[in-house]
Amino acid sequence: MALETEWYDFVCFGIVGVAFLGALLMLGMNEGASQRDFETTYESLLLSRPDDEVVVDVLPRDHVSTSQLWTSCWRGLHPFWLLCTRFLSFVIMLLFLLWDVLLYDAKIFVYYTEWTFTLVIVYFALGTVASAYGCWKFFNKTHIHNGAKDEFLSRDVEETMPTNINAYQEKEAKGSIKLESRYIEEEFQQRAGFWGYLMQTTYQTCAGAAILTDVLFWGVIVPFLSISHLRLSPLMGCMHTLNAFFLLLDTALNNLPFPWFRVSYFVLWSCGYVIFQWVIHAFGFTWWPYPFLELDNKWAPIWYLCLAVIHVPCYGVYYLMVRGKNAILRRFFPRAFLRSN
Repeated sequence: MALETEWYDFVCFGIVGVAFLGALLMLGMNEGASQRDFETTYESLLLSRPDDEVVVDVLPRDHVSTSQLWTSCWRGLHPFWLLCTRFLSFVIMLLFLLWDVLLYDAKIFVYYTEWTFTLVIVYFALGTVASAYGCWKFFNKTHIHNGAKDEFLSRDVEETMPTNINAYQEKEAKGSIKLESRYIEEEFQQRAGFWGYLMQTTYQTCAGAAILTDVLFWGVIVPFLSISHLRLSPLMGCMHTLNAFFLLLDTALNNLPFPWFRVSYFVLWSCGYVIFQWVIHAFGFTWWPYPFLELDNKWAPIWYLCLAVIHVPCYGVYYLMVRGKNAILRRFFPRAFLRSN
């Protein structure tokens, strides 16, 4: 084992351990809510709604319906534009990541930046698939509904038929259209399921991680720390800018909620990275990608404590931006903007 430990290193282990267990506890209290609590049961990632139970009139707080994955918060904006935005974001970021890997080889993934950049790409990949499915679903349901309606409106009434038969057929057609419309509404308001919540949690995790990455890079590493393994370049500048830019662009268009308790996934993500660093150093990795993660430093507990605390404002900044979007835009554009929760 190449990782030598001092007494203060165990303080660092304790800080990460407390953050990890605290995040799991928060998720257990929210994602794994008891079925007796209706308001939290159906916002859970771990619980699924029975197929025979559909609630149309009452949607719980932070519920993620299928349509929210691919519709926009702007009324009248076709889902195709959100699909284009997500697909282009996915392609551009993937090209930058491939450029980075080809330039520095696979060892570049020892950096938190690459982890976060990859996670953002995963979110846009999931978002692209969801938006593509949503566009297909939107087109087909609209086509079927309008076709049934047009068929009813354009139906010729034969004069030779008795009046009561015509009235019965007209009533039956109206009832069929009404049932079809209700079915579409119920289907759109069903919860998203595992893949939908995976997309939702990935979105909230990479939102906090992107803010943390860019703040540490531009606010700490570039002005105060010198890393011999990487030098500031246009590629590195883009890697620490595009992640937040494309996420903010998607946030301005998407219709996803942003509950506070899912900061836990962000904390777990960072804890996983730190544990990964400990493991590879225990097996002989010789240098630390970030000086503030080094364990052979008596100031390490202070650094680790600061890193743990900074997760709250980094996630909080994005949380406030989403809240501001819902509050400000809804006030100035009441007829064009739809609240994201």
